[in-house]
Amino acid sequence: MEQEREKNYLYDVVIVGGGPAGLSAAIYMARARYRVLLMEKEKIGGQITITSEIVNYPGVERTSGKELTHSMKEQAQAFGAEFVMAEVLDMDLDQDIKVLHTTAGEYKALGVVLATGANPRKLGFKGEKEFQGRGVAYCATCDGEFFTGMEVFVIGGGFAAVEEGIFLTRYARKVTLVVRGDDFTCARTVADQVKKEDKIEVKFNTEILEAGGEHMVSYARFRNNRTGEEWTHEAGENGGFGIFVFAGYVPNTAWISGKLVCDEQGYLVTDSSQKTSAEGVYGAGDVCIKNLRQVVTAVSDGAVAATSLEKHVSSIHEKLGIPALEQGEADTKRLEGEMTGGGRTLGEGSRGDGARGEDTRGEDIRAEDGNGFLSAQIRQQLSGLFPKFQEKAVITAELDDSPLAGEMSGFLGELEGLTDRIICKREYISREEKERREAGGELFPAFRLGRQDGREGNILFHGVPGGHEFNSFIVALYNMAGPGQPLDEGLRQRLSSISKDINVKVMVSLSCTMCPEVVMAAQRAASLSGHVTAEMVDLMHYPDLKKKYNIMSVPCMVINGSQVYFGKKSLEEVTGLLEGN
Repeated sequence: MEQEREKNYLYDVVIVGGGPAGLSAAIYMARARYRVLLMEKEKIGGQITITSEIVNYPGVERTSGKELTHSMKEQAQAFGAEFVMAEVLDMDLDQDIKVLHTTAGEYKALGVVLATGANPRKLGFKGEKEFQGRGVAYCATCDGEFFTGMEVFVIGGGFAAVEEGIFLTRYARKVTLVVRGDDFTCARTVADQVKKEDKIEVKFNTEILEAGGEHMVSYARFRNNRTGEEWTHEAGENGGFGIFVFAGYVPNTAWISGKLVCDEQGYLVTDSSQKTSAEGVYGAGDVCIKNLRQVVTAVSDGAVAATSLEKHVSSIHEKLGIPALEQGEADTKRLEGEMTGGGRTLGEGSRGDGARGEDTRGEDIRAEDGNGFLSAQIRQQLSGLFPKFQEKAVITAELDDSPLAGEMSGFLGELEGLTDRIICKREYISREEKERREAGGELFPAFRLGRQDGREGNILFHGVPGGHEFNSFIVALYNMAGPGQPLDEGLRQRLSSISKDINVKVMVSLSCTMCPEVVMAAQRAASLSGHVTAEMVDLMHYPDLKKKYNIMSVPCMVINGSQVYFGKKSLEEVTGLLEGN
C-alpha cells in the first residue's frame, strides 16, 4: 500500500504556481510526455485574471486575463497535466528526488519549477496596517463597491494603479492618482486612458505620509516631493474615503528563504536557462529577476524552464533506474482538433470579448439565456464530479421571507435536479423563530451543509454562492461527502484536535478574488472538527454586519464575534488563529 502511494505521488515535474509562467511550463512538459503536476494554492490563472483587457499578446487581438489563462489550463490538461489546489509549506531540495510538503500531503518530483509570482507591496506609511480593511485596501475588484459614492486615492503610478484607478470610477465619485514620480511608469497608451476619465485627478511628485482616524480612515496626509509642501485630506459629510495601494509587488519567496539564492529584494536568481542555485529546480515568471514583467515574458520563462528541465529529468531517470512514469490522461480528440485546425480558438464561445467597460472579473456560472443560475458548461463539469462523492451530502435551506431567500431557493432547485448524490431540503423559518435565533447570533437565510447521517451541518452559506464562491460551495460539498481534498496529516491532526466551540464568519463579495482561499480554509477546518462552525456571508445582503465591524474590505474573517482579521489567509494561518482561541 505504501509503495503504491509513493508511486502515485511521484512526478517527473511539480510546478508550483498556476499563473501564465506555471501554465506555460505545464504545457511544454506535458506535451513532452512527462508526468506533470501543477500546484496552486488559490486560483488558476494568477493575478492576470483580474485584467479585463489584454491587447498586446502576440497573435491574440484582444482577450482578458481570465480567458487567456483558462485556455492555457485547458491546453495543459489536454496534454495530460494534472492539477491540485494546495499550498507548499516546505521543500527538501538537496537530493535527486525532491520532496514537497503541502497542505494536501507530501509529493515527490525529479524536478521542480517555481512560478509563485509576487504579491502586492505594502508601503509602510503610518496607519497603513492599522486601517487595512477599514479604508486602506489593495484590490479594487474585491473592495471597490464598498466605496460607492466616496472619494478614493490610488497610490502608485504603474500599470496596476492606472488600470485599477479607472476601474474604481465605476464606484467612486472621484479618484485621485497619487504618483511618487513626475510621470507614470506604465506604457503611454495605458496612461493616456486616464485623460479620458472625468472622475480622475492626478497628483505627480506626491507621496502619502499617514492615514488616520478613529474606527475608519477619516484623514490622510500627503507631501509634494519637489516643494516639500504637506497637505491633509479629511473625510467630508459622506463619512469616509478610500486609499488603494498599488505600489508594485514583492516576490513570493519568503517561504523558501535559505534554500535558494535570491537577490536583496527577494527575487530568485536564475541563469539563462531559468535554473536556480539548486540542481533540478527552476524559476519562471515574476518570482525571478527580470527587466520586463509581462504575461508574454512569463510564458517565455515557463517554456524555457520546462525545456531546460527535460534534460535534467531524463538524466535522473537514467541515474536512478526509474522507469517512465504514467502520465495523466490526455484529451487526444481535442489535441487532434487543434493539430488539424479544428480546435476552438481562444475566447470562442466565451461570454465576453474583454472589451473595456465590460466587467469580466467575476466567475460566470449563469445560464447563457440569463434565466438560470447554472450554465451548460458548469452543469457538465458537475456531472463529472458528483459521481465521485462517497456518500450523499445534504443541503438544508433555512429560508425566511426575504428576496434573497427566494434566490437561494431557485439556486437549490437547479442543483437538486443534477444528481442524486445531493439531498436538498427546505425549512421555512417563521418570523418569531427567526427573531429568536438571530438573538443567539444566527443569520438567515442560510444553506446548511451536512452529511446524510445527520452529522455536522456546521458549514453555512448566507447568500447565493455565485461568482468566485461557487467553487468554494462545491468543494465544501465534496469535503462533506468524501473523499474530500487531500490534506497534510499534521494539519489534519491539528484541526481534529480543536476542542473548543469556535464560530468563524468570512465576509465576502462575490467579485473578490482573494476571498475563496479564506472561505475554503475555514470550511476545511469545519469539515474536520465538529467544534468549528464556518459561515460564508455575502456582505452585500448584510449591511448591519458591515457597519458593526466597520468593514471596508474583504475577505474579512470574524472569530467568535469579536476578533476581526482582514486579508487573505492560508489554511495554515487559519489553523493557527483557531488554535489561539
